[in-house]
Amino acid sequence: MLKSIIGRSSSKQNADMESFFPIRPDCQQHVPKTRFKPKVGKTLSERRWNAAFDKDGRLDIAAVLRRIQRGGIHPSIKGAVWEFLLGCYDPNSTSEERENLRKKRREQYNSWKEECKKIVPIIGTGNFVMAPLESEDGEPVESNGILQPNSDDESDKKVSQWKLSLHQIGLDVVRTDRALVFYENEANQAKLWDLLAIYTWVDDDIGYVQGMNDICSPMVILLKDEADAFWCFEHAMRRVRENFRSNATSMGVQAQLGILSQVMRVVDPKLHQHLEGLDGGEYLFAIRMLMVLFRREFSFIDALYLWEVMWAMEYNPNMFADYASNGSHEVVATKLSSKVLQQYGKYERKNVRNGRTDQKSLLAVFLVAGVLETKNKKLLNEAKGLDDVAQIMGDITGSLDAKKALTEALKIHKKYMNKARN
Repeated sequence: MLKSIIGRSSSKQNADMESFFPIRPDCQQHVPKTRFKPKVGKTLSERRWNAAFDKDGRLDIAAVLRRIQRGGIHPSIKGAVWEFLLGCYDPNSTSEERENLRKKRREQYNSWKEECKKIVPIIGTGNFVMAPLESEDGEPVESNGILQPNSDDESDKKVSQWKLSLHQIGLDVVRTDRALVFYENEANQAKLWDLLAIYTWVDDDIGYVQGMNDICSPMVILLKDEADAFWCFEHAMRRVRENFRSNATSMGVQAQLGILSQVMRVVDPKLHQHLEGLDGGEYLFAIRMLMVLFRREFSFIDALYLWEVMWAMEYNPNMFADYASNGSHEVVATKLSSKVLQQYGKYERKNVRNGRTDQKSLLAVFLVAGVLETKNKKLLNEAKGLDDVAQIMGDITGSLDAKKALTEALKIHKKYMNKARN
């Protein structure tokens, strides 16, 4: 009887979760199973979230981080909480200060949008393009049916490069989270396209790279205001932006792959040596996991849970000041009190205590190392070539438990730090 009640309760919780992010009926059988369930007393609820602000709107970030690290965030408040986790807002700011900043950011976004719309008028219309607007040599393509105004900017390299990326964004948009009912509505797809197009215009140094759509999509779904979604995405990209930088000879993500190789050499030399023998010592098979933060390995809901717990564990209270000053904010190395340390995430707190503030050994690297450790025997016994490694790692899709993966990552981190110290 008790088992029956628990079973019904578990099914109801899953149904409740999926009511926030409904799956198309024809895709139900093909999406990974969702394991995350909000737990009373552990998951950050709307009531707890609202109670964490004082009368002026300042946030008790230490209490919020504790909750998230124990049980994630309830879907009803994810967007609002993410804005703080990603450093969009300072927890010590007042409600009025945040409202003023939000207003300025919305104005800035709308200004960029108008700028882009003058060059490509389809932006902001609820439609988007999937065919090239111009050829590689900068000549307009007339067959796509999109009228483009004459502009003095036509010869400008930035404009030309940007236009070349817009149809690729469109092709990726229609493939993004297509199992979700949300994206059955073309207006929502267009919103994702607009946001990525404008981000690519603003960050022309790196431009658009496939995978950015997977990081942007949850922001579009969680935050109703397009400008707010943009700034949330822009702050998320600050954490992973360098992974997307590439040229003819290298990819930005190789820096993290190098750290992964170093970690595996220390924590599991036997497996590292085996992979090196298969020509896999550069860990290129882990590129996708690091680029899109495990979006493809988990269900939509579980991926969001993984991200928010990772961000909570990596949280640094100096993040907002650092972003606001474009990295020139100087953090003076002093011994921090226990109270101040509570404002750091669990993972970041250990780094600070150990004197490591380089921010390079991100938790995502240890997550990959943890996954490799769980597949240790299979890789050692069955992997005879890189194709086997890719298949074994590919088979984890839908079978990973986000909470266990995070626990394993912290264990690997501790093991690495202890061995590296010795």
